[in-house]
Amino acid sequence: MSWGGERFGQSARGGVVMATLVFSFVVSDAISQTAGDPIGALLMRQGLQAAPAPQRTAMPVVIGVELSETSSRTRFLLELSDPIEVKTFSLSNPDRLVVDLPEVLWRVSSEARPLGNGAVRSYRYGLFRKGNSRFVIDLNSPAKFETPQLLPPDGVYGFRLVLDLTPTTQEAFAENTGWPEAQTQTAAPVAETQRPAPAPARNGAKKIIVVDAGHGGLDPGTHGKTGLQEKDIVLAVAKELRRSLEATGRYSVHLTRDSDVFIPLRERVSIARAAHGDLFVSLHADSNDRRSIRGASVYTLSESASDKEAGRLADKENMSDVIAGVDLSGENSPVASILIDLAQRDTMNRSARFAETVVSALPVATAVSSANPHRSAGFAVLKAPDIPSALIELGYLSNAKDEGEMSTGSWRGRVAQAVARAIDRHFSNENGNLGRKASNP
Repeated sequence: MSWGGERFGQSARGGVVMATLVFSFVVSDAISQTAGDPIGALLMRQGLQAAPAPQRTAMPVVIGVELSETSSRTRFLLELSDPIEVKTFSLSNPDRLVVDLPEVLWRVSSEARPLGNGAVRSYRYGLFRKGNSRFVIDLNSPAKFETPQLLPPDGVYGFRLVLDLTPTTQEAFAENTGWPEAQTQTAAPVAETQRPAPAPARNGAKKIIVVDAGHGGLDPGTHGKTGLQEKDIVLAVAKELRRSLEATGRYSVHLTRDSDVFIPLRERVSIARAAHGDLFVSLHADSNDRRSIRGASVYTLSESASDKEAGRLADKENMSDVIAGVDLSGENSPVASILIDLAQRDTMNRSARFAETVVSALPVATAVSSANPHRSAGFAVLKAPDIPSALIELGYLSNAKDEGEMSTGSWRGRVAQAVARAIDRHFSNENGNLGRKASNP
């Protein structure tokens, strides 16, 4: 179709439909904008962070999302403040349809929910990475996108993006799944079996701590009864922890994310290794159907879960990439097989010692799980073979008392300071162990 003298076209390659509204834009100098930002540069090289967006006066706004369902067609209608470029594709295991958009502001006051007995099971949206928002549709049955349409304002509505889904066969759906070719070629992660180039000598230099705020962007994590979201709580604690650590003058702190953006699990590991981290701390919040359960727990990596609850939690946290519409076709499962050599076993032992230190430090700041507060399972985000790593579940958003405390700045400050003290104690203990080994060869 044509609109306003511009062409809204379609091309298809490998089952990926790309719908583009052609419009002029100013090309920015991506290289200069990433100078001094090695983590951003790493993500850009791997296709997991878009090039810096061109300067513009305002970001497009999604004003509303409407949904209509019939047996022959499901229609999503997104009302927008400005025309945008979109790209659609499908992913399997589980079956999903994905719409990639430029970074937009989501200002949706109300949204229609699917009936549940049609093709659509659920949907979600949010920031996928810097410069790129995403709309993900979970399917009950195979469906495909028809050509997206962009309707001009009509005096009542603004621009409207029309996304029609029609039934297809499972065979046809399977044949046409996968990330767009351009993304597939650039999104290969840093090989986790290879150590990054050795860091320059750091005699007496600050220890490098990588703090990972879980979830983010269109993956909110769990939420409490009041609507408090895990992704927001853990980011706030991560920033408090950075402040506490940097205030000592002994640490250089890197955050895997410092805004509401999604980072794939394997990239969180790659960021830590690219930074030559001395310690990796991943922050999360939990939920449970038994709302009486509360308190923090600390988790480390193991080949098998220490108990059923730890295994359940690992499975849930490892679903983050699926929720955000990441293509996992190159992996056997959301968690690739964990191959543990002698070097990684040493890392795991150091991780376990750090976890015990955190467990002993937290009670002065927050409630700690009374049942087995240090557990282990196959957490994908803890897979760096050469960096001691731990995942801290700060509490249960499903518990009213935990949620109430998490919503306060004083709680976040206390918890951050407790974790910072545990990190201090961890390195003090390690330095003491090294000294004893040196004196007793």
